[in-house]
Amino acid sequence: MEYRDKIENLTSDISSTLIDFSIERTKGRMPTQVSSNFITNKEQGDWAERLMLSAINQTSKNYIAVQYGKSDDLIAGDDGFPEFYEEYQKELDSIGKRPDLLIFKKDDYISQWEEDISSFSEEQLHNIVPKAIAGLEIRSSAFLIEKYDSEMNAKVSKATQGALKCKHILLDNYSDLFVGTKNKWIKLLTDITEETLDITTFRRPSWKTSQRHVEATNYFKELKDCIEIIHKRTHLSFTPKVEDLKVVHQWINKYNVPHYYFQVFFDKVYGISFKDILELISNSDREDIDYFIESGDAGNQNKTTIKINPKLGEEIASKVDMPNHNSKMRELARGRLLFYIIFNGGKAYLDINNLLKLLNINENEF
Repeated sequence: MEYRDKIENLTSDISSTLIDFSIERTKGRMPTQVSSNFITNKEQGDWAERLMLSAINQTSKNYIAVQYGKSDDLIAGDDGFPEFYEEYQKELDSIGKRPDLLIFKKDDYISQWEEDISSFSEEQLHNIVPKAIAGLEIRSSAFLIEKYDSEMNAKVSKATQGALKCKHILLDNYSDLFVGTKNKWIKLLTDITEETLDITTFRRPSWKTSQRHVEATNYFKELKDCIEIIHKRTHLSFTPKVEDLKVVHQWINKYNVPHYYFQVFFDKVYGISFKDILELISNSDREDIDYFIESGDAGNQNKTTIKINPKLGEEIASKVDMPNHNSKMRELARGRLLFYIIFNGGKAYLDINNLLKLLNINENEF
């Protein structure tokens, strides 16, 4: 079975309430202004692409990574941006969303094309792209994942111990208050264990009948505060937008090239296949455990985004050297000035075994 057919079968298993692959995408609205934060994020994303392109090309003897995704420097407010944006929308409707990088066997690639085919004509790309063995969508994150995980694990551990402490105080010192209609609190507290805290929820009481009732209320408040910490997503993520999955699927249908998401942190890089993403989100039992569906995230243009634990993918780079960073200024229309950060340098140290495992490449071939 061809790769595109495997992907097609998987899309049929995904609930249409999450993604309806049978209907046309909703066209985006052209942005009319841009912020310093937007440009900094774009610069960070461009750096992450260069980082991975360089890491692969400096490591492999038989494969080459090349720039394929649109790399235009136009932003909202620039002359020519409306035309650029309209052309991009037409391309999304025609072939879907290009991955940022493509990987080819060197034997299948003409050296004169060099490492950037992003500006090649549609006719040229139609012949070149199907030769690729992988398309990589590169995402960047302004975090050190190891430090984040360490601090969040410590926070959850502290909240867990705090919640269990409140439970025992309430049962040991205030259970005589839980009589009549308040008897339900005995069962709720008794059922709380370290394993059930992540599914425990309640509306805390606001008793004021006596000083001891007030004290019990305060312990219930502390218990609920601890539980709310435990309920929150505690990991960083792969962040595919729901609307992007449709246009990635369309690109795969067009070119039949395996697709992958790479998440670049400032200390490590993780990768996951598009196929594994579809398999994951087709399983509703894993929602709010291995993946979360979130809206209103400013870092993702307030669009519905699937947040997947990076540890469910492969650790592609075990170490990343921090890039240099400098400020830069850009003058927009009417004399508006934007100051932003640019990134240069840095190095990703590939875990070759994990990379080859993810991309299904034989070690001797790489």
